Amino acid sequence: MTDASDRTRYRLLHAMIRVKDLEKSLDFYTRHLGMRLLRRREFPDGRFTLAFVGYGEEADNTVIELTHNWDQEAAYDLGSAFGHLAVAVPDVYGTCEALEREGVGIPRPPGPMKFGGSQTHMAFIEDPDGYRIELIQRS
Repeated sequence: MTDASDRTRYRLLHAMIRVKDLEKSLDFYTRHLGMRLLRRREFPDGRFTLAFVGYGEEADNTVIELTHNWDQEAAYDLGSAFGHLAVAVPDVYGTCEALEREGVGIPRPPGPMKFGGSQTHMAFIEDPDGYRIELIQRS
């Protein structure tokens, strides 16, 4: 167990998701959501590739680790425990209009948050593997 002063140095580094088609996922996260590819490394002996994407450098920001297992043929079972990732956007309505034109799935169109107050405007989109991403409007 660590004391409270040690915990002040803790921070969330990344969230990892498995992706079937790494190039398609990289395109989605960089082109559609404006993240940058921060680093990419192949592990031939393990037959997988890791790609880290985010809005800022890993030293100061939480990022997403995209794991591509080379021999994965079937789509991943997303299960029922994982919920979603969340991204702040300046205009959720305009963002969803642009994403819809690009063919991105929008299972929950933009609008006020239900059951929580109409001040929060949000939407849910899906990445190429079906992971849900909540877009939350922040001015």
